[in-house]
Amino acid sequence: MKPLVDRYGRVARDLRVSLTDRCNLRCTYCMPAEGLPWLANEHVLTGPEIDRLITIGVRDLGITEIRFTGGEPLLRADLDRIVAHAAALEPRPEISLTTNGLSLARHAAKLAGAGLDRVNVSLDTVDREEYAKVTRRDRLDDALAGLRAAADAGLTPVKVNAVLGPGRLGDARPLLRLCLEAGYELRIIEHMPLDADHTWDRGTMITAEQILAELRREFTLTAHGEARGSAPAERFTVDGGPATVGVIASVTRPFCGDCDRVRLTADGQIRTCLFAADETDLKPLLRGGATDEEIADAWLAAMLGKQAGHGIDDPSFLQPARPMSAIGG
Repeated sequence: MKPLVDRYGRVARDLRVSLTDRCNLRCTYCMPAEGLPWLANEHVLTGPEIDRLITIGVRDLGITEIRFTGGEPLLRADLDRIVAHAAALEPRPEISLTTNGLSLARHAAKLAGAGLDRVNVSLDTVDREEYAKVTRRDRLDDALAGLRAAADAGLTPVKVNAVLGPGRLGDARPLLRLCLEAGYELRIIEHMPLDADHTWDRGTMITAEQILAELRREFTLTAHGEARGSAPAERFTVDGGPATVGVIASVTRPFCGDCDRVRLTADGQIRTCLFAADETDLKPLLRGGATDEEIADAWLAAMLGKQAGHGIDDPSFLQPARPMSAIGG
């Protein structure tokens, strides 16, 4: 086994696999109202191609955790079969899913049976009008039903991912109330420069400090005692515990030095960072008769190009050409 080590000694063990760039929401911080041009079907990795890359990652490159993302991964008709393949690997990786939850009520039990361990559901507000405004779809009830179904299916801990865009700090406390009442774990994420319109503004984004101050208006937060390691969220115990809340401060408190993630896009590109300027295309190798060893070597070489940090605060920073929906979470 050859671990995925970069030039700075960081080892990638967490693989984020984007299964599609398609989505059934149009979130304002992710894509325009009219949507985006989707990848042509012939450019999207097939199920067997995804299986093969996951196998190489786990068996040959030391991947221990797989997160399936999109776009919206529940739009892949073969999702449960892909999950089952990953669950059958030795050593078995931890398997999770990031979803908007809209169809999770229909799929949670089947995915749990296939071997999915847990889910993260994107939910930015519990206010119906605000949800429709942010996502451009009136689907809050479906998202909430998906959360309940995930918990009922044992896909725990069920985590809620919330992005608070400019002017939406007031959504923080209602989200935490919902999670405390239902037993979910809330993660509030700083708004990052990954929108298709490239309108992100460092000066108007809601920061981790503002989020924590807003939550402390109602709740007592105590820094969690456990070492954070490579986890992106800073965790806080709420009102003495056992419940916790996390804040992912990718912009104002970057954790690049401990990053253990690598990403595979739906069209077969290896991305070593959400904000990477370069990608390594594995699809020609997959479709050109390359051996598993040759693919693994290309993957290892890609890791050597990983930068020390995302550089958002550097004057030379350029936002990725791909939006979040095309990169994968």
